[in-house]
Amino acid sequence: MTVETAVANDPGAGKTKTAAGETLVRIEDLKMHFPVYAGIFRRQVGTIKAVDGVSFDIKRGETLGLVGESGCGKSTTGRAILRLYEATSGRVILDGVDIASLNSEDLRRTRPRMQMVFQDPQACLNPRMTVGSIISEPLQEHGLLNGSERQKRVEELLDQVGLNPSFTNRYPHEFSGGQRQRIGIARALALNPDFIVCDEPIAALDVSIQAQVVNLLEDLQDRLGLT
Repeated sequence: MTVETAVANDPGAGKTKTAAGETLVRIEDLKMHFPVYAGIFRRQVGTIKAVDGVSFDIKRGETLGLVGESGCGKSTTGRAILRLYEATSGRVILDGVDIASLNSEDLRRTRPRMQMVFQDPQACLNPRMTVGSIISEPLQEHGLLNGSERQKRVEELLDQVGLNPSFTNRYPHEFSGGQRQRIGIARALALNPDFIVCDEPIAALDVSIQAQVVNLLEDLQDRLGLT
């Protein structure tokens, strides 16, 4: 697994919480090991070292890419950074705060600053929820905005990702793969995050759509000051 970086055209354009060029995220010796059990008594017989001693810095406005073959730990690294997985060891520092050391309440307060765009846009959207409900769910969970304000925010987000605001009452199955991924991106943006982990966001899309989604992400990064 290798690391590649790129910097947005204007990394300080959208946000000022951290000065442009300063380190926003620091990963120190991150390890994610999964135990292997066997036998009737489920004894541990080995360990899978999915991530073993990864360290890097991500500066404000920067795009950092993890490159490697399938199964090398890219997705696991992203999930461990966001504490969707509890890392075996190591430190994840977001704007000076060690994410790994936060209790559940403090972690919940920090969640809005870091979000994820998942690889499969169909699997990550609840088929029983409307687009409006999917995008507004993070706002509801964190008690932000009232009903009419949430509706307005959802419409703004749909417009930002290039979808018609009137789509709020439709369901995920009514959209193409590229449109579903745009809905996933809108959901990730709902809480105005500083930092977004994109887990191969175009891997499940048609080649003809991939460039459009990449261009959208680059445009959002420039306009919103995302990392």
